[in-house]
Amino acid sequence: MKILLTGANGYIGKRLLPLLVDEGHDVICAVRDPRRTELPAALRSKVTIARADLLEPDSLQKLPHDIDAAYYLVHSMSNKGRFEQLEERAARNFTSYLDNTQAQQVIFLSGIANDEKLSAHLESRLNVENILMEGNVSATVLRAAIIIGSGSASFEMIRDLVEKLPVMITPKWVDRRCQPIAIRDVLQYLRGVLGKEAAYQQWFDIGGPDILTYKKMMLLYAKVRGLKRTIINVPVLTPRLSSYWLYFITSTSYSLAKNLVNSMKNEVIVEYKGIEDIIPIELIGYEEAVRLAFLRIEQNEVVSSWKDAAITGRIQQDYFKRFWSIGGQNGWYYMNWAWRIRGLLDKLFGGVGLRRGRRSPTSLTEGDALDFWRVLVADRENMRLLLYAEMSLPGEAWLEFKIKDEGHDKRFIQTATFRPKGLWGRLYWYLLVPFHLFIFRGMATRIAGHKKSPQIEGQKTLMK
Repeated sequence: MKILLTGANGYIGKRLLPLLVDEGHDVICAVRDPRRTELPAALRSKVTIARADLLEPDSLQKLPHDIDAAYYLVHSMSNKGRFEQLEERAARNFTSYLDNTQAQQVIFLSGIANDEKLSAHLESRLNVENILMEGNVSATVLRAAIIIGSGSASFEMIRDLVEKLPVMITPKWVDRRCQPIAIRDVLQYLRGVLGKEAAYQQWFDIGGPDILTYKKMMLLYAKVRGLKRTIINVPVLTPRLSSYWLYFITSTSYSLAKNLVNSMKNEVIVEYKGIEDIIPIELIGYEEAVRLAFLRIEQNEVVSSWKDAAITGRIQQDYFKRFWSIGGQNGWYYMNWAWRIRGLLDKLFGGVGLRRGRRSPTSLTEGDALDFWRVLVADRENMRLLLYAEMSLPGEAWLEFKIKDEGHDKRFIQTATFRPKGLWGRLYWYLLVPFHLFIFRGMATRIAGHKKSPQIEGQKTLMK
């Protein structure tokens, strides 16, 4: 099938795209800015990128009209101002475009909206559903509650709260019930309804097997992560105060925090059933979904960074050999004595230290040990190396090197990522941020082949 995918740069779209390609579909990704779309090497020759802004009707008319189906995976919840108006305009523009295509189906991922009084966010999603249903193309709407997967807004908010706060003073909405669903199940449903006539012009609520309060979800998250947490409910935290509380405690923006809080006032329990008759799957429980979210091999996205070092311009030709040969007898190119001390400390605390070295001075494959790192990705063709830390840490860490070819210039990007665990993880972060900023900058400079520090783009220190 020829499929148009909107929201390809988003949380769901990025995960759905490779699955559609693997199933043999011809996928066109409609994105507002193609420069922000980075595709894995295996997808580049199989996917078409098309520029389209859903708020600009003329740009939509340049999209192909011979498509068989479309996914509508966009929202404006984190925008400031009247996001409801933006969502309505975008949906109407997209419906007008679809009406002039050969598409038989449009699939929309919405939110469960069964309460009589809905939040502005859920009310807007309901409005978009109705707009798509009114079009000439058959619509299939999947309504989900909280999606459990690393990177989803609601899950990351829960992660931030539980990881950072041993004791939480929480508002009354934590006693509201919801039916969380694993990201893997959401993707199965999104793929499964494609081309299924039984799903045309239908709404389906989708949720996991567990109905939990938000408080219970946080306590179960703490259990999975091996953390002890105390939650105390108080009635005085208004929606506005709750929004500011989430904004300052978690990594979310204020506008997103506000919309999330307003939505959490509604219970999101599956009522519109029937999806299980069309796509019978064994649903993943909440605790297992949390465990899956933290599988090491799947933590390839930057969640929080100590340092992003991007060096542009004329880089010496052997820069790729430098980072491909890093570690072992070759060392780490900058302050090797500090790396040796870190390895010694790791051994004292029962870790692997630096004694493992590397299997070969010039060759790397996925799964190789590399000092106190493990190679997750070793893509020589596309010049990308991703390492996972196996040293003793109050959290999880990754180190990534990659080269981007930008015409006359090449860009070397080095990213160090840390996901702290609990209060000790945060303390570790704050104590070592200045040191890591210094050492990673120096390492990037040496790998790029500069004697002095060159122009470095994108320096930032984040914790999420």
